Amino acid sequence: MEGFSKTRRTYQHLAFKVSPEALPLFEQRLRSLGLEIKPPRPRVEGEGESLYLYDFDNHLFELQTGTLDQRLQRYNV
Repeated sequence: MEGFSKTRRTYQHLAFKVSPEALPLFEQRLRSLGLEIKPPRPRVEGEGESLYLYDFDNHLFELQTGTLDQRLQRYNV
């Protein structure tokens, strides 16, 4: 991200899709870099898993094992 650091943390974030197998590897790597991993939020079964992290400038990112369409379909049941 270019520009100024955020002065406060918000839920506004960027999400990236990753495979379920890759998520634990990303988590391990990100923790080794000293990035803050947020505790997971409760999920509906079948919604996929997410990992939320802040970078050093207070930007929030999400690594998600599913897609937005899959999430919306899961809630539509």
